[in-house]
Amino acid sequence: MAIDVPDLMKMSQPQLDDLFRNSPAGDIPNGEAQGTAIIAPGTDLEGPVAKFIHIFAWQGKVFDAAAGELRNRILPIGLHAIIAKVYKGTSWFDGKECIVLDYSETSIVAHWIRDEIRLVGPGVYLGIVYWGQKKLIDFALKFPN
Repeated sequence: MAIDVPDLMKMSQPQLDDLFRNSPAGDIPNGEAQGTAIIAPGTDLEGPVAKFIHIFAWQGKVFDAAAGELRNRILPIGLHAIIAKVYKGTSWFDGKECIVLDYSETSIVAHWIRDEIRLVGPGVYLGIVYWGQKKLIDFALKFPN
């Protein structure tokens, strides 16, 4: 079954965790991805919260696979800012391979943040955000087909 962002939005936290655990890292993506924050998985709040965050805070990420970096698209104007290094590494979640989005050496405002992503469907990545080493929230990235 092909997983897409609306499917992720309906899942509970245990379902998202199982999907992440059982998905491959996939290739390091390239290009612009639409982002969706998953703050209250499986609840009625998820849709409105995700929409609010998308409009006012974070729209997605722009990957440069050749350079091994990305920039986040933030604020209502879609400003490209907050750079991260991108590489394959070991997941803090389960010890398996994932794609790491590492802000520790590239961002003053987000140096304590680490994201991990795995491919869950065609052009769709499920991500985990860590604050320090504490799992904070999930997110989805959708690349155009």
